[in-house]
Amino acid sequence: MGFKRTLWEATILNHYHNASVADAICVKPVSKQGEKVIFSVAGEGAVKDYTGKVEYTDATTTDVEMIFDKKKYFAIQMDDVEKAQTNLPVLQTATEEHAYALVEQVDKDVLAKAVTEAGKTLNNDTLNQTNVYDQIVDLGTELSKNKAPKANRFVVVNAEILGLLAKDARFTANPVVLANGIVEGQKINGLQVVTSEELPASKIFAMHKSALGYDKILDKVEKLRLESSFGEAVRGLGVYGAKVLKPKGIVALNYTIA
Repeated sequence: MGFKRTLWEATILNHYHNASVADAICVKPVSKQGEKVIFSVAGEGAVKDYTGKVEYTDATTTDVEMIFDKKKYFAIQMDDVEKAQTNLPVLQTATEEHAYALVEQVDKDVLAKAVTEAGKTLNNDTLNQTNVYDQIVDLGTELSKNKAPKANRFVVVNAEILGLLAKDARFTANPVVLANGIVEGQKINGLQVVTSEELPASKIFAMHKSALGYDKILDKVEKLRLESSFGEAVRGLGVYGAKVLKPKGIVALNYTIA
């Protein structure tokens, strides 16, 4: 039968994609070259007065390179790797928690990048159930002032902020959170609400999808026989990175809770 690397990769990545906030809110590269990826950033369009003559403007895009600068590994020990891969429930169980642990670390790094390099940061002394909704409205307004496209806007909050929002009559009292953090059917001033506990402390942010690029590779997934026991193991290396492509497309908020 042999070790089926692609089966292990697919199972881990399926868990990962289902739970990843970064996958949901970030733009993906247009090409990959090993551990370097390329994002294509579109230039601003132009409209001119028509006076009987048409002058054409070149469609401009800028290629932005990113090198994967983060590396995390997983290592799963078991009695028989090949036996585990023939039983889907066992395979799912063996990979699930490791995939979620990778998601947590990647989301933490990606969200921190967004907050740290936001084009603008607002400050609020205290948030409570009476003003949190309006503060998020203000984040959307800042994106509009920066002419961010109306579609594909997000605001990322943690469970504490989501709890305050649930007490506001303009929001739902019973938010349904999908596996990847999307709060189903909930938008504030055009911002799709997303929740994550991997946000930096006392910070939330709003963004347009084109503002933040991110990608990852699951590399070097392999089986090995353990020297210190009679068991076997599967290990793999995840490499990833994030890059702010349009700082004006990200607005952060520093806050404290009343």
